[in-house]
Amino acid sequence: MEGVHGLLKLRVKRGINLAVRDAKSSDPYLVATLDGQKTKTRVIKGNCNPVWNDELTLTMRDPINPVSIAVYDRDRFSNDDSMGVADIDVKPYIECLRKGLDLKKIPNGTTLDRIQPKKNNYLSDESCIVCEDGKIVQDMVVRLREVECGEVVLQIELIPVAGRKLHV
Repeated sequence: MEGVHGLLKLRVKRGINLAVRDAKSSDPYLVATLDGQKTKTRVIKGNCNPVWNDELTLTMRDPINPVSIAVYDRDRFSNDDSMGVADIDVKPYIECLRKGLDLKKIPNGTTLDRIQPKKNNYLSDESCIVCEDGKIVQDMVVRLREVECGEVVLQIELIPVAGRKLHV
């Protein structure tokens, strides 16, 4: 798997106050894109606060590239409507992984880093990178742009390729 750093697991938990694109609601689904790969959640019918709890997996080739997400409203007889987009900056997460922490010595639930919302990272609240069940994960609430409202609750985790060093 030359040029591959690992598998990025993107747990798409739920949407909050997503835009209405049909008469009274929307039929949202999320598309994640990384290094030319695309994967998507299932469609949740008639709900602007969908609970997906879907796990999407993408191959990470370059840890500098952000994961792009886009939310759409599924339409049966016309093109699907955009419900917003955002980019997930994975660099702080990768930097935390690069520290080479011994996860067996870190108590479950320990916060390893906190990322504050900034204009360019689309976080709507502080995002924490934590040790959870012997893994490092990052939970975040991402604010969608190019839309009147909406946020997506996500978690990322990288399963590294054995023997591969991460560099950022």
